[in-house]
Amino acid sequence: MQVSPNQVSPSSLPIASSEAPAAQDRASDRLCIDTIRTLAMDAVQRANSGHPGTPMALAPLAYTLWQSFLRFDPDDPTWPNRDRFVLSNGHASMLLYAILHLAGVKAGDVGRGHPGEPAVTLDDIERFRQLDSKCPGHPEYGHTGGVETTTGPLGQGCGNSVGMALAGRWLAAHFNRPDFKLFDFDVYAVCGDGDMMEGVTSEAASFAGHQMLGNLCWVYDNNRITIEGHTDLAFSDDVAARFRAYGWNVQHVGDANDTERLAEAFESFRRTESVPTLIIVDSHIAYGAPHKQDTSAAHGEPLGEEEVRLAKRSYGWPEDAKFLVPDGVRERFRDGVGRRGRGLREAWLAMFESYRSKYPDLADQLHRMQQRELPAAWDADLPAFAADAKGLATRDSSGKVLNAIAAHYPWLIGGAADLAPSTKTNLNFEGAGDVEQDRPGGRNLHFGIREHAMGAILNGLAVSKIRPYGASFLIFSDYMKPPIRLSALMELPVIYIFTHDSIGLGEDGPTHQPVEQLVALRSIPGLITLRPADANEVVEAWRVIIGLKRHPVCLVLTRQALPTFDRTKYAPAIEVSQGGYVLADAADGNPAVILMGTGSEVALCLKAREELLRDGIAARVVSMPSWELFEQQSQIYRDGVLPPHITARVSVEMGEVIGWDRYVGATGTRIGMTTFGASAPLKDVLAKFGFTPQRIVAAAKEQIAKSTRKTGS
Repeated sequence: MQVSPNQVSPSSLPIASSEAPAAQDRASDRLCIDTIRTLAMDAVQRANSGHPGTPMALAPLAYTLWQSFLRFDPDDPTWPNRDRFVLSNGHASMLLYAILHLAGVKAGDVGRGHPGEPAVTLDDIERFRQLDSKCPGHPEYGHTGGVETTTGPLGQGCGNSVGMALAGRWLAAHFNRPDFKLFDFDVYAVCGDGDMMEGVTSEAASFAGHQMLGNLCWVYDNNRITIEGHTDLAFSDDVAARFRAYGWNVQHVGDANDTERLAEAFESFRRTESVPTLIIVDSHIAYGAPHKQDTSAAHGEPLGEEEVRLAKRSYGWPEDAKFLVPDGVRERFRDGVGRRGRGLREAWLAMFESYRSKYPDLADQLHRMQQRELPAAWDADLPAFAADAKGLATRDSSGKVLNAIAAHYPWLIGGAADLAPSTKTNLNFEGAGDVEQDRPGGRNLHFGIREHAMGAILNGLAVSKIRPYGASFLIFSDYMKPPIRLSALMELPVIYIFTHDSIGLGEDGPTHQPVEQLVALRSIPGLITLRPADANEVVEAWRVIIGLKRHPVCLVLTRQALPTFDRTKYAPAIEVSQGGYVLADAADGNPAVILMGTGSEVALCLKAREELLRDGIAARVVSMPSWELFEQQSQIYRDGVLPPHITARVSVEMGEVIGWDRYVGATGTRIGMTTFGASAPLKDVLAKFGFTPQRIVAAAKEQIAKSTRKTGS
C-alpha cells in the first residue's frame, strides 16, 4: 500500500459502509498516520523547539509496527513479555509521544502519574518540552509511561536494545519450560543516520551479530539529512554491506510510505530466528512540507506557521486545526494494538498461573526480579577476611565476594570488556557457564573490547530487570561515561566494577594510571562510587551494592595487595554503609589532626598515625569509601566523624584533589595528583609523587601548627 499526500479530509471519516472494507481500512490507516504527523508538527511549533521532520517521515513506519506487529498492551505497559520499542534517535520524540497518546498507553508502574492514568495526554503533547510535561525533549525512562529507555545521546538506544534482546534470550533460557513459553519477546529499535555514525552503534551491532540475537530488529531511517546538511558531507558507508559483515539479515524498503513493503520486512524479521535484522528504510525528512522536505532545516527547528499550514494542506488536513485527533483514530488503535496486546497479555497471565503452580520457585524468582527484590539468603556465604599484614588486592577479595553472592543470586549476570582475568569478575562456581549463541542461559558475559557498548548493553539488561555488572580498568571508565551517566539518569542499579585504580599500577605508566577518573565519576548525580580500603571493606561495599534499587554504582578496586586491617584493633567494616567512618581514633576521642583517605591510601594514613603516636601526637584516621553515601548521613553523624572544631586535616588519595576541600576545609592539606603518573616500579612511583607515611606525617604536623596559630593556643 503506497501512502502519499492527497486532499482527503479527515472529516470524511469514518468511511461510509458502502465502500469496500479494504478502502475503508486504507483511509483509516492514512488518517492515523497523518494524525501522528500533525500532532508532531503542532507540538514542535507551539514549543518553538524540537525536531518535526523525522516524525513526519516515519509516521507510516511507527504506525505499521505498532498497529500490526508490536505485542504490547497499552493497559499494562510493563507486562514482562511485551515487545520492546526503542526510539534511539530520541530527537524524534514526538513520534513516540503521539503513538503513546493515540494508543491509550497507561502510566503503568514506570513513569510519572498513577497506574491506570494516561501516560501521555493531549495536554502533555500541547505542553511538549515545557516544565513538568510528561513529554520532555527526548524520551526519558521513568518519566513517561511506555518509554522503555532514555534516548537522545545517539547510539545509546541501539546499545540498550541489544541488552534488551540479550535479556529476552536469557530470560527464555532461564524460565521457559516445556509447554510454558514464558518469554519470547522481540525488540525493535528505530535509529537514524546519526546513530549509524556513532561508534557505540558499531560496537553493539558487532556484539549482537556475534551473539546471533534473532529477536532484535533495528529500523534504520535513511533520510540522508543531519543538522549540517546532507550526509554526503561526512558519511558514505555502505550500511547494508557493513551489517551483512556483522552477520545481520538486511532488508531494504525504498519508501517509508510503503506500508505493505514495511509489513513484509517485519514479517521477514519474524521468520529470521538465528540472526538480528536491519531494515533500511528510505524516507523524506519533513515529508509533505513543500519547502523544507529533505532539508536540514526540518531536523532541529520548527517548520514555521506557514510551512505547517502548507504541509497540512498536502495531507488534506484542516490547515488551521491544531492538535486535532479526528473521530475514529483512537478507536483504530484500540482495535489494533490494544485488542491484540490485551489478548496476548491475558493469555500470558493465565499461562503464568499454571506455571506458578508447577514451578513455584521459578515463579518466585520472576516476581522478585520484576520488583527488584533480592533472593532469599543471597548473603549466606559472604566471606570474612582475617587480619593480614600482607593482605590481598581488593580486586581479588571482590572476586571472592562476587562469586559468593552470585551463587545465590540467579539473575545477577555480567562480565568484562575482555578483562575478566584481570578484574577478577568471572563467575567460576559450578553451573555458572558463559552466555553464548547456543547456550544463552549462562552467567558470564564476554563483551570483547567494547567498553562503550558494554555500558549501553548493561543498561538494556537493567531495564529488563536483570541485575547486570560490567568490568574494566578504571582508566577506561572514560570510554563508558555516556552509559554510566544514563544509568544514573534512569536510576538503574547497574554495577560497574573498575580495577587498576591508581598510579599504584607502577610500570604500566601514565596511559593506564587513572588520576582524574574518580572526580569524573563523583560528579555524576545519583551515581555511588565506592573505593574500599581492605578486603572486609570490600565485603561491606558489596553488601551496600546489592541492596541498591535505584542507584548505579562504581566499585573501584586495586591491582596491588593491601593489608587486611585487624578489626579487633580498628572499627568494624560494616561502617562502610555510612560512606565514611572513624577507623582509628585518639584514646580520648579528641585527636589533634584528622587523616582521611580512600582505598589503598587508608593504609598509608594508618602508618602515618603510628608515626605520629610515637611523637606523642594523637591522630584520627577516617576511611571515606564513598562520598555519596557519607553525604546521605545526618549532619550529626558527619560532624561526629569530622568534628568542625578540628581544623587540622589531611586528605590522601592517588587522584585529582578536586572536591576534597569539602572535607579538609579551605586550609587543609590535600595530598593527591596534579599531574599524570609515571612508569616505574610501585615503590618508586609512590615515592616520586609523595604517597608515603613520612609526607603524611609532615603534612599533619604542618596542619597542627597552622591550627595552633589560628586558635592562639
